[in-house]
Amino acid sequence: MSALARYFLSQGKKVAGYDRTSTPLTDQLVREGMDVHFQDGVSFIPEIFRKKGDTLVVYTPAVPNTHSEFRYFSDQGFTLMKRSQVLGIIMENHKGIAVAGTHGKTTISSMIAHIFRHSGKTCNAFLGGITRNYNTNLLLDSSSDYFIAEADEFDRSFLTLFPDMAVISAIDDDHLDIYGDRSHLLAAFNQFAAQIKKGGVLIAKKDIELQKPEGIKIFSYSLNEKADYHALDFRKEGLFNRFNIYAKGEVFKDFILNVHGNLNIENAIAAFAIAHLSGISVEKIRLALSEYSGVKRRFEIILQTEKVLFIDDYAHHPEELKAFINSVRDAVPGKRISGIFQPHLYTRTRDFATAFSQSLSLLDDVILLEIYPAREEPITGVNSAMIFDKLRNKGEKILCSKSQIYKVVEEMNPSVLLCMGAGDIDQIVDPIKELLIRINR
Repeated sequence: MSALARYFLSQGKKVAGYDRTSTPLTDQLVREGMDVHFQDGVSFIPEIFRKKGDTLVVYTPAVPNTHSEFRYFSDQGFTLMKRSQVLGIIMENHKGIAVAGTHGKTTISSMIAHIFRHSGKTCNAFLGGITRNYNTNLLLDSSSDYFIAEADEFDRSFLTLFPDMAVISAIDDDHLDIYGDRSHLLAAFNQFAAQIKKGGVLIAKKDIELQKPEGIKIFSYSLNEKADYHALDFRKEGLFNRFNIYAKGEVFKDFILNVHGNLNIENAIAAFAIAHLSGISVEKIRLALSEYSGVKRRFEIILQTEKVLFIDDYAHHPEELKAFINSVRDAVPGKRISGIFQPHLYTRTRDFATAFSQSLSLLDDVILLEIYPAREEPITGVNSAMIFDKLRNKGEKILCSKSQIYKVVEEMNPSVLLCMGAGDIDQIVDPIKELLIRINR
């Protein structure tokens, strides 16, 4: 949503909006010239936006139908469009590259955008996170035909996109409150793949359940399984990676990725495939990847000293948690690892409580927060205790509120601490960093 807001501001439009809470991102949007308010009420809508013919209302499915401002615009007959619909309209006028999948969208799309921009091919990119290379989630170049965007499966939003090239990174069970069961989730991904323009390209993770659309070229990718694109001889160098890439019968050597984790090597393979098939030279891709700095809240090292390592990550699905925790274990073998996790959504907690407990049990110590509801109303009997009671980690396990977290961390004084979740857990990251600095002086 913030990337779209920035896009319209760049086009000379006046932009205003509502968000649930003030964050560093909304503070930045205000500094950039937008009018943002944090109370739901028709009286807070600026007068200039009450003119029906002059105002486009863009909303995310996270906004409930009971929201009074949403109801006002709807009842008064304003033009309302979902974020994904607007994204689809913008993509129509460009050569679209869409990145879909239940995991990895932000990292892969930001890698592709960085390679294009770094190589001089340039692009426009709407990203789901703040890139550390550019400190923004929006890259614009009016001279470029390329448009890179995440294709979000939530609420079937990605079905508004008709790209020329696409990536599908994973199809793990998620958003079952929307899809009901896996068969409907798979059907949506198959429909998305079928919407790639004729003559286009699909880069798909090897062995995902996917029908093969006609009229497009399909290439597989993987970390270490044989695929059209995969990594060879990958090895860790501290928190970083070095690897070779097999690409359709050729081997290209000596890639360096300064972000940790085997999953990020695999993400880089997908980005390489898109860039390679778009005509960018291997030398330029290699250099761009070596200077890729990652995305905020994706294996973001917040603090690293001789006494403590503190890492923040957006992981909010059991498979993401498992991959993240295992990546940290690989990076710091033998260390005691503690983690703070904030479950995101009542429905996701209900559907995956056992899987969450299994992934979190890979930690030594678990600090569990209450559920961040986002768009949802509470569900009777669904709470963080559903996960907590099933934890089988070796060390401490603590269920607490956000207000109690600082005392808990201070008493625990961890040597390796992970912060995980997609809610408002990011707001405790900086205070915890300062706390860790103070107690480890």
